[in-house]
Amino acid sequence: MLVSLPFWLTIVFFSTVIGVAVWGMTRTKNINDFFLGGKTLGPWILAVSYGTAYFSAAAFIGFSGKFGWLFGFHALWIALGNTLIGSLLAWLVLGKPIRRMSHNLNVMTMPEFFAQRYDSQKMQALSAAVIFIFMAPYSASVYQGLSYLFESTFQIKFVYALLAITVISGVYITLGGYQAVARVDFLQGVVMFVGAVLMIVFLVSRFGGLANVLDSVQTKFAERLELHQTNPDNLFGIPKPNFLILAAVTFMTSFGVWGMPQMVHKFYAIKDEKQIVRGAIVTTVFAFFVVGAAYFAGTMCPLLEEKLIVPEGVHTVAYDQLVPKLLSTKLPQVMMAVILLLVLSASISTLTALVLASASAVTIDLYKGYLNPNATSGQMLLLMRILSCFFIFASFVIAVGQISWIVTLMSVSWGAIAGAFLAPFFYGLFWKRATKAGAYCGMFAGLLISNGVFFYFCYAYGDKVAGAYSPLIASVAMIVPFFIVPLISWLTVPPKEEIIRRAFGETEDTQIA
Repeated sequence: MLVSLPFWLTIVFFSTVIGVAVWGMTRTKNINDFFLGGKTLGPWILAVSYGTAYFSAAAFIGFSGKFGWLFGFHALWIALGNTLIGSLLAWLVLGKPIRRMSHNLNVMTMPEFFAQRYDSQKMQALSAAVIFIFMAPYSASVYQGLSYLFESTFQIKFVYALLAITVISGVYITLGGYQAVARVDFLQGVVMFVGAVLMIVFLVSRFGGLANVLDSVQTKFAERLELHQTNPDNLFGIPKPNFLILAAVTFMTSFGVWGMPQMVHKFYAIKDEKQIVRGAIVTTVFAFFVVGAAYFAGTMCPLLEEKLIVPEGVHTVAYDQLVPKLLSTKLPQVMMAVILLLVLSASISTLTALVLASASAVTIDLYKGYLNPNATSGQMLLLMRILSCFFIFASFVIAVGQISWIVTLMSVSWGAIAGAFLAPFFYGLFWKRATKAGAYCGMFAGLLISNGVFFYFCYAYGDKVAGAYSPLIASVAMIVPFFIVPLISWLTVPPKEEIIRRAFGETEDTQIA
């Protein structure tokens, strides 16, 4: 029934979000306020904002369901990698260098960083285009996962759920800016943390306690492996796990965030360096419980009744719908309301980060940085809001077509963006000898591998095979540029000394505390 506790809590949630967005609009006077919140935010808000942007419906619904189904408890390696590498090490390794160099170069975005660090306006335009093009499928994967949960909870059609989420999130993101976004992210983070813990407590209770869950999942995993050997066509059997794919997913989702603009953006907004260690601890604890709960829930999906996993007349396992079915059938209505708010919180915060990164890529990096250097702050703020609406609409179009699985959509996006940016960004932060030519070659190599190899697999082996190997393709696209950037850099002319001195704070006007 539509008029239920989850429904009314969702209405309250969205009303609160829009209210904060209106408040944020009154506090947003210029592009710096809209994109960075004026660099006035504390470590708790930024740390939780990082975590909420990291984990979305794509992780809770798509990744946890698919890899929990295929790998059982081995899928928890993904959660561990996200916690230690994507959260803890990201803050400790990148936090200080990003804050310092963004100050030294006076930049707000990753494309601006490339333009200033490598002395290339064309690189700024190229990276801005990559962000705007490939962020849309990533955003669509978030919308898709969230809509599946709405459909399962409220029994309304996927397209209507998607449209409602798109309109409301569009209003919030377009109005609020980062002043409102970061504060709502903190509240959403609290909901995510509490909801994730309660979700596991209730699920474990419904399946007979922790010991019974551990034993049942292990037993079911072994039974399904044996079933596939005796009857490969049986949908409930699984082939021997390909641990190379598991390693690729862990690598992609853990190291990939080091080169994702919407994640790097969080470090630009750090108020001072003293906040970094505290932020690292908060983010790590948050990630441990939230993403750990998501993947642990995914491992329980095979314990569902078979008719719930594969409805009559269907001849495939819909990985994206496993977790929604698990939650809607095993949790009471009150808990389902909490979980709905959890996934809503995770998704809205991720969408916000994606939209800000994409809209800024065109507004700051293409329009002001390349087309109209004399653009006023008011013009940029208006364009930022218009582009936010356009980006949300583009994501809606991709999601409503359901052209691919969530995992594939996200893997292709991460492969393209992290493959293009991770190595040039990392070397630019830590290695003075990195050159413009090396960065360009690294970018093109990442893009060529992530897209060229993926579409070759689609052509040669079909969409399903390409989708299955998409995390591996993305990981290779991230790794190869780490060899190409230094090789080409050593073979080309070193960067100008004044640029390096400025970037690394070796001049008086760039030194900060």
